[in-house]
Amino acid sequence: MLIDDVTIKVEAGNGGNGAVAFNTNMMSLGPAGGSGGKGGSVYFEGTSDLSKLNQFRFKKEAKAEDGQNGRAQFVDGKSGKDLVIQVPVGTVIHNLDTGEDKEITAVGEKITSAKGGRGGRGNFHFRSSTNTTPKISEDGRPGESFAVRLELKMIADIGFVGLPNAGKTSLLNQLTRAAAKVGNYAFTTLEPNLGAYYELIIADIPGLIEGAHSGKGLGTKFLRHVERTKKIFHLVSAESENPILDYRIIREELKKYSEELAAKPETVFLSKSDLAEEKDISEITGLFEKEGIKIEPISTEKEGGLKPVKEALVRAVAEKTGR
Repeated sequence: MLIDDVTIKVEAGNGGNGAVAFNTNMMSLGPAGGSGGKGGSVYFEGTSDLSKLNQFRFKKEAKAEDGQNGRAQFVDGKSGKDLVIQVPVGTVIHNLDTGEDKEITAVGEKITSAKGGRGGRGNFHFRSSTNTTPKISEDGRPGESFAVRLELKMIADIGFVGLPNAGKTSLLNQLTRAAAKVGNYAFTTLEPNLGAYYELIIADIPGLIEGAHSGKGLGTKFLRHVERTKKIFHLVSAESENPILDYRIIREELKKYSEELAAKPETVFLSKSDLAEEKDISEITGLFEKEGIKIEPISTEKEGGLKPVKEALVRAVAEKTGR
């Protein structure tokens, strides 16, 4: 199960308290209380592992280490260790307390979420010409604590969309080494699958249905993933009784969810074309042409059946790399 939307509490470490102590060395006088260490901070760091939010399936709190208290003889407390939480690239970090949103957009990118508390000063720092034996120190400051919502919006170059059982996962497996589960029934894919085709990241978005924008079926849970893809490959099954209606249903859902999403570059493919007669394929492509839509038949089972897809991917690689 892919966790892609979770709310947790992040808590930075508290600063250590300063100490009140006096020099114990012979012939030495004066305050010698050390300061407390700084509390650890909480950071989020980008990773390519999509499953990283699964660490919060049951654990809903993340806390950095507290700073240690200061000690006698000028010994300062150690600073607490920072907590670095790895999250998938494309994760939006919503601070529910401040309203601030931050996004991880690259592997290795690190964002501060909660700052550790400052350590309190020991009595050594309060000495003066008028008070040579101060008996006061500071307590450490508390670390920041926030409720944050982690929302994964995948960033992929190509997003496969289409009604359930349109052949998206089979196509992904043929083009990449994704090895995603395939079944001859609707909603085989319950979470996004990723694959790499040369320099491109391809996302197989779970099947959408009419009303997905309002939460039906798998709903908006996965519409937000395709929202971040640069291009859309729209698959329409040749087995459908009404392919043009299938196409319109998905287009309408994309538009209702986001006008920006609906405006993304789209390439349309007639999948499972090996299961239809040539005359039926010609009839389907003719219907799409009347709508001003170019649709190309493809098949994961026929030799050369993926040529149109691979040609489109080659163009996408060239656009991305400039080669």
